Amino acid sequence: MSNKHDGIAAAAQALAAGDALSALKRVALQDDPPALALRGIAMAQLGDLGRARDLLRRAARGFGGDPVARARCRLAAAEIALVTRDLGGLEQALGTVRSALAAQDDRANAAHAACLQARLLLLTGRLDQAEAVLEGLDAAALPPASRPGCWLVAAGIAMRRIRAGDAALALDRAARAAHETGIAALATEVAQARAAFEAPAARLIESGCEALLDLAGVEALLGTDMLLVDACRNFLRCGATVVPLTGRPVLMALLRALAEAWPGDVPRETLLARAFRARQADESHRARLRVEIGRLRGQLAPLAGIRATGRGFVLEPCGGRIAVLTPPVEDDHAGLLALLADGEAWSSSALALALDVSPRSVQRALAELRRAGRVEWFGHGRARRWIARSVPGFPTSLLLPAPVPMG
Repeated sequence: MSNKHDGIAAAAQALAAGDALSALKRVALQDDPPALALRGIAMAQLGDLGRARDLLRRAARGFGGDPVARARCRLAAAEIALVTRDLGGLEQALGTVRSALAAQDDRANAAHAACLQARLLLLTGRLDQAEAVLEGLDAAALPPASRPGCWLVAAGIAMRRIRAGDAALALDRAARAAHETGIAALATEVAQARAAFEAPAARLIESGCEALLDLAGVEALLGTDMLLVDACRNFLRCGATVVPLTGRPVLMALLRALAEAWPGDVPRETLLARAFRARQADESHRARLRVEIGRLRGQLAPLAGIRATGRGFVLEPCGGRIAVLTPPVEDDHAGLLALLADGEAWSSSALALALDVSPRSVQRALAELRRAGRVEWFGHGRARRWIARSVPGFPTSLLLPAPVPMG
C-alpha cells in the first residue's frame, strides 16, 4: 500500500513539473480513482483530450463521497473544455467548482478555478468581469504552474484595452513565472503571447499615407485629439468621445471612405460602390445615399460635419487631423480568423458565443473560408471543430472581442 501511495505522490509531483510521461509510468497500471485522475491530467498534458475526459469522468465517479476529489476532477475537466472551446455552460461549471473548492478550503485549486474563469471571460470579451475575477482571486495560493497563465490573462486584458505598458509588464511577469516552473510549454505559451504583442497591431491611413503601428503606437495615437476612424472595432473617436458604429456597416463604410480621402472630397459613385457595392447607380441608390449621409451627419455631430460638393461629399472635422485605423491585413471575416489564430480547435457555437453573433452567421462564414482553403474541420455533428490553416498578419489586440472604449 505504501508503494502505491508513493507512486501516486511521485506522479502528482511529476505532473506539477510538467513531466506527463514520468507521471504515466508511475500510475499506468492502476485503476483506483486517484490514479485515474492523474492519468487523465497526464493525457491532457500530452494532448489526448478525449481520453483525458473519459479518465477524469471515471475518477469522479470512483471518488464517491469525497467532495474535494470530485471537485478537482471537475476542475480538470473544465480546463479541458476551455482548451477545446466547449464553452456552453462552462462559466456556470467553473463557478460551481470554484465555490465547492473554496468551501473545502482547497485554496490552490480554488485560485486556479478563478484563473480559468478569468481566461474564459477574456476569451469572450468581458474584460471588466475578467479583471474583477483576477483582482478577487487568492494570488498567493496559486500553484506555480498556474501563475504564468494568470499573468497572461492580465496581459490579454491590457492588450485589448490598448494599454501597452501594462501588457508589457504583465508579459514580463508571466515570463519570469514560467521560467521559475522550468516547464517548457509554459515558456512557449508566453513567447507566443509576446510575439502577438510585438507584431503590428494596426495600419494608419492619414492624408493618403500609410504606416504600420504596434500597440504602443496605437495607444499614443489614442492620446491625441485626432479624429480617429477605427475600422478594427467600428467606432469614431476623438479624445474621450467615442461614437460606436457597430452594427452600422453602411455608415462605417461611408465614414471610412470620407476619412481616407480627407481633406479632399469623395465622388458619389465611389461612395455608392463602397457602401452599397452598387456597380451601376440609379436614382434609388442616390436617394438612399442622401438618407445615409443624413444619418451619418447625426452620428458625427458635434465632432465633424459633412458638406456636399459638386461631385460628392467631404468630411469637415471641427478641429485637428483625421486618420483611419485598419487591421494590417483586412478580411471580411477578420474577427473570426483572429479567434482561430490562437491555434485551438473551435466549435462554431463557441465562435458565435465569443463574437456575439448568430450561429448561422458563423456557419456561413466558416463555409466560405473553407471553400477558400483558409480553415478546415474535423469531427462530425456537435463534435466538429474548426482550425485555421494559416492566419498571418492578424493581431489579437484590436480584432478580438472587447467592449467599446469610452475614454
